[in-house]
Amino acid sequence: MSFELYILGSGAAIPTSKRQASAQYVNCNERHILIDCAEGTQQQLRKYGLKLQKIQFILISHLHGDHFFGLPGLLSTMHLLGRNKKLTIFGPVGLEALIGAMLSAGGHPLDFEINFVGLQPNNSELIYQDRFIEIYAFGLKHRIPTIGYRINEKPKLLNLNKQAVESSDLLIEDLPKLKAGISVQRDNKFYNYKDYTLAPLPIYSYAYCSDTKPSNVYLKAIEKVDLLYHEATFTEQHKDRAKKTFHSTAKQAAKQATLAQCSYLLLGHFSSRYENAEVHLKEAKEIHSNVLDSSDGMHIELGNWQAIFGKSDNK
Repeated sequence: MSFELYILGSGAAIPTSKRQASAQYVNCNERHILIDCAEGTQQQLRKYGLKLQKIQFILISHLHGDHFFGLPGLLSTMHLLGRNKKLTIFGPVGLEALIGAMLSAGGHPLDFEINFVGLQPNNSELIYQDRFIEIYAFGLKHRIPTIGYRINEKPKLLNLNKQAVESSDLLIEDLPKLKAGISVQRDNKFYNYKDYTLAPLPIYSYAYCSDTKPSNVYLKAIEKVDLLYHEATFTEQHKDRAKKTFHSTAKQAAKQATLAQCSYLLLGHFSSRYENAEVHLKEAKEIHSNVLDSSDGMHIELGNWQAIFGKSDNK
């Protein structure tokens, strides 16, 4: 199992030839999650070889068009391709009515079930969990209600020490207990799970902060996350513009990551006024040592930090 992030769109408001607007695809232990869905997202999914019918959850941050205008088209394509699996969509209150009106205008109801879950931008709230992952929603500070998301892996089972197991007379049905940290007693013999297991694989976490001005409101929600995606719409040259529009500069994003003790920082949501993100990256690195600028098509496997940031995993 793996924890992978694909950047489908790294730009702000206006799509360019180099950057689509906000959309990301996360595969966390085979839980397939789309975060935001700008215009053109389904084309980006195809371009980067990702199967849209695998998506189980969609997380929408807020109701500015560059974060959800691609949703009606994506849902229609899922319908046309014969989807019959349930889809859960989390987003601000009002999203369901808005998408429903768009789809009904076309006169083609969908043949699969959608569960819309309306969220308020409050303190960190657990919105989904299963055996392997948990998803939290938390409020950001933007011009309209805006929600950030955090995805955590749950603690993993212990790994079996194959050599120790093979040299014992343990039964196959004993192995799940050992992996769960439960010792086995059978035929007057005691098998201590510690003698037959190795440490579990490390677990990771990812947080997504879309449009927001820097604020203490969401610091606790992103605290000690392994990888933080934080909007960095502007450079310091346009700091006044960032303040007026409730956005962040790259330097401010880095300060937030530092205050929240986030291990790695990924910048994104770049304004189309910039040819590239070189200045963003330079300014952020003055504050935080582990920073990358996102780009369309970027693929990150959480935990593979040496290949991505040139730093080894400290877990």
